[in-house]
Amino acid sequence: MTQEEAFLILKTGANVFLTGEPGSGKTHLINRYINSVRSCGVSPSVTASTGIAATHIGGNTIHSWSGIGIRSSLTKYDIDSIGQNKNTAKRIENASVLIIDEISMLSAQTLFMVDVVCRSIRRNQEPFGGLQVVLVGDFFQLPPVFKRKTEQEQEYLIEDDNSHEKFAFQSTAWLALNPITCYLSEQHRQEDPALSGLLSAIRTKSIKKQHATLLRTRHKLNADKNATQLYSHNINVDAINSVELGKLPNQVKVFEMQSSGPERLTRALKKGCLSPESLELKIDARIMFTKNDIRKRQYMNGTLGVVIGFSKNNGCPIIKTRDGNIVSTEQEEWHIEENNRVLARITQIPLRLAWAITVHKSQGMSLDSAHMDLSGVFEYGQGYVALSRIRTIAGLSLAGINTRALEIHPDVYAKDEFFREQSKQAQEKFSKFDKKELDSLRKNFIHICGGKITSKQTPTTNTEIKIKTRKLISTYNTTYLLLKEKKTFIEIAEKRGVTISTIIGHIEKLLAEEKINPEHDLSHIVRPKKNTKIKKAFEAVYKKESNMHLSPVRAILGDDYSYDDLRLTRLFICPPKCFKKMK
Repeated sequence: MTQEEAFLILKTGANVFLTGEPGSGKTHLINRYINSVRSCGVSPSVTASTGIAATHIGGNTIHSWSGIGIRSSLTKYDIDSIGQNKNTAKRIENASVLIIDEISMLSAQTLFMVDVVCRSIRRNQEPFGGLQVVLVGDFFQLPPVFKRKTEQEQEYLIEDDNSHEKFAFQSTAWLALNPITCYLSEQHRQEDPALSGLLSAIRTKSIKKQHATLLRTRHKLNADKNATQLYSHNINVDAINSVELGKLPNQVKVFEMQSSGPERLTRALKKGCLSPESLELKIDARIMFTKNDIRKRQYMNGTLGVVIGFSKNNGCPIIKTRDGNIVSTEQEEWHIEENNRVLARITQIPLRLAWAITVHKSQGMSLDSAHMDLSGVFEYGQGYVALSRIRTIAGLSLAGINTRALEIHPDVYAKDEFFREQSKQAQEKFSKFDKKELDSLRKNFIHICGGKITSKQTPTTNTEIKIKTRKLISTYNTTYLLLKEKKTFIEIAEKRGVTISTIIGHIEKLLAEEKINPEHDLSHIVRPKKNTKIKKAFEAVYKKESNMHLSPVRAILGDDYSYDDLRLTRLFICPPKCFKKMK
């Protein structure tokens, strides 16, 4: 699937798993989608499984966003506690689009916990509380760290039925979400058929003698002068960078990171930032840029170079890149943003010493040349990540390699074939979709999210690849459209395959966000039979508490009426401002 095809699917509000080989443009496409919805006045929740990945896309970790923090499991008390945090509750309630990058490094249990929290806080039993969820990543890359729990811990936990499984795609939350797979097929990093063939052979478990021979031709004990060195362990990286910097005769210049915002957020930014808190540089120091230059496009994350001096104006390093370009660096900012507001930021020179880096920190980068010692690789996918960082086989030199470096987890091999087939089916369905209907889906999705589309923002692509399935529509959008067709609650529930209670929850949210007018949009709904007891109970609660919450009403009435009876009645007697308070 091309990027353009996947982009059109994303814009309909569908739940999507965006995947593809390294260099296929996943990060570029997701940034394009983020900018697209923001241009319509919708603020997506941009998150990632790790701090490093979060800094790449200007977001937050999914752990912080969802409020689960460092928890590896949830109890009912945890869910109540998270829900009582006003900032977390407001963030999740107000969300429309949730993006999770580097999904391969998120465990099945963690994805399940995020789902549970979203359903609970949003009071909606649809997957993730009805959010559009976009999962981004490649399961051939680094997997999650998986820790098993003791028997004592198991007794009190709310867990995924598949919590013993490792990967996010094995979670019941993933199965319930059932995202459309968009498997990107274009390649924008590897320029060498030999390297592409090697990586494809690893992905298809078809390593042959010719690939082993190719790797042997790249054997070299010592790194070339201009090559970045990749190692599986931090101890090797730190030692090499320290030794190499010490060899240089020039004076050290130190740049300290600055931060502003809550400590927990700045701490997360610092942990995820590839530039160190204290950056020590000398003239002739080997460096690597740690951020894309969006303004002038003089460098990108992973661009290599050397320090040739320091500016007389601001003291910042002057870099000569491998391409011979001279770049005068400036302080750059990494931040966490929510609802178009910066919550925390750090500033630092976007550089780090680059004689050596870890394989983990290299994920997401593109390197012109690299010297690797893969003899210490200990995790599935680690060798694949390292080898896929380079653009050509000529840029690779190997000090050593073990068998694990060419291995991918067996579960990933099996699932990849399924993902490819899913993507192919989506592509075929999309080809039958009418352009006007596709445009309508996008507009309806933006409208339900509270955004606006101007005439200039209407899709103008000439592509004929579209999807013909109403499953692409977000859950609230589906209920909204069926309500506009004058369907009853029972008809909507039957058509959606959900309970009446779920549909009432959708209507409550639509009323709270003023997406529907009760007098007009609910005029065809048969009102519940007039019940003086229920009405008086709601009036008593409203007079006392200025709200119409169900629990105090139920306390007055006892068990004579179900919660659905009360909720249905409330739809027609509750003032609009009450729904806003319940939002």
